[in-house]
Amino acid sequence: MLIEELERRYRGWLPDDAAMQGILQIGRRMYERGYAAANDGNITCLVGPDAVWATPTGVSKGFMTEEMLIKLDFGRRVLEGAWAPSTELMMHLRVYRENPDVKAVIHAHSPAATAFACAGIPLDQPILAEAVSMQGQTPVAPFALPGTPALAESVAPFCKDYRGVLLANHGVLTWGASLTEAFYRLERIEYYANLLRLTGFLPRPAKPISKADIERLKGSGEK
Repeated sequence: MLIEELERRYRGWLPDDAAMQGILQIGRRMYERGYAAANDGNITCLVGPDAVWATPTGVSKGFMTEEMLIKLDFGRRVLEGAWAPSTELMMHLRVYRENPDVKAVIHAHSPAATAFACAGIPLDQPILAEAVSMQGQTPVAPFALPGTPALAESVAPFCKDYRGVLLANHGVLTWGASLTEAFYRLERIEYYANLLRLTGFLPRPAKPISKADIERLKGSGEK
């Protein structure tokens, strides 16, 4: 059953099996649309006041199975599952703490939006009616190393007043009251970024990562 149908069936938090199926479906959509190359990106879904299902580290979002998913509490203690969770989990949990209306968080590296993130340009041009009414502005969070507490801190100021944020030199983060809403917000951001790029709003070259951060990134990878 499609995640949209599952979310219409249940009110409040999804049961575990529905949340797991939803994460797998959204992962495949992300991979098929080129929003997450190789093992990039991560997805979480809130299933209780202190429990989330999360994607594992080191696995393509297009080829996950239920056995790979992990259930954790907000202290990052594993409740179910044998795989290691993404180190980006800290960023997801920070969104949930900042905005109690959020029930799902998605991180991706969709190309057009990530290009704006690398150039440090927010998506704030009012040139598309749907972007203004459905998504609003998408700001840029300052650069922070992936998988660190600093990354979680960098997104915290945006969680209540926006529907997503660009991560400088990194990618995109969206959230919503459901997995579907979080994914649709990712789609809208990527579509809008493509439109802005085609209409000439991305003339600025990418801002390079500092030499100090390059050294810290070497060999670390993204988990």
